Amino acid sequence: MSAVESHRRTGKARIVYRDALPDDGADQAEVFHHAVMQGAAAHYSVAQRRAWASVLPREGSAWVARQMLHPTLVAACDGRCVGFLEIGQGGDGEGRIETLYVWPSLARRGIGSTLLVHAERVFREQGLERVRIEASLMLAPRLIQRGWQQDGEEWVERGGERLPRIRLVKRLDLLET
Repeated sequence: MSAVESHRRTGKARIVYRDALPDDGADQAEVFHHAVMQGAAAHYSVAQRRAWASVLPREGSAWVARQMLHPTLVAACDGRCVGFLEIGQGGDGEGRIETLYVWPSLARRGIGSTLLVHAERVFREQGLERVRIEASLMLAPRLIQRGWQQDGEEWVERGGERLPRIRLVKRLDLLET
């Protein structure tokens, strides 16, 4: 992972992109909860967001366990996780983004995009040709603007609520770095 630092005169915080550590688990739980409950408010009902947020415990240990299942990239500010992306494996030469969440007040500042760039690099290094994600209604339009192609819509059930999401795929140019 590489570090990204904004210009000191702007007063913006330093964001470091790295592999997740066990100490990030509690922050991941909070990022997930707030991204769903606050960040997705314009796209999903309160009942849908509560059901979505309740699928994963708001406990750091659950997220540390997930780190063992899915390699996790973190955006950290002052040592605290403010965004993360979990990498999965699809089939047939495909990578998969399992999750991508950013603290709501930091959304639309390039954190998620930078996490995706790092993940795409990992997939290219593995020789994979495509990457796939099932994106929320909040995330999908931004990914489409970044060159992802829509591959259908689906509904997923979470805690008795049905949530729509968009299947997206992106072809990876193996020559990019």
